[in-house]
Amino acid sequence: MTCPMCDRETVQKYRPFCSRRCADLDLAKWFNGGYAAPSNDPDDMDDLEQAMDRAARDADRPEKPH
Repeated sequence: MTCPMCDRETVQKYRPFCSRRCADLDLAKWFNGGYAAPSNDPDDMDDLEQAMDRAARDADRPEKPH
């Protein structure tokens, strides 16, 4: 197995990394937002409020028969 940061051979102590340095570099990417999971959440609070209002209205509507 190779280190995902630098492609060197991994070291058991730092697995899946080769060193503390590469492990810390990876952690820094997480902290700085370098890795991010895709999301459908609204970025803006106004959009969030509107989405919540729509969801509440939709939940109050009776279902139409199929």
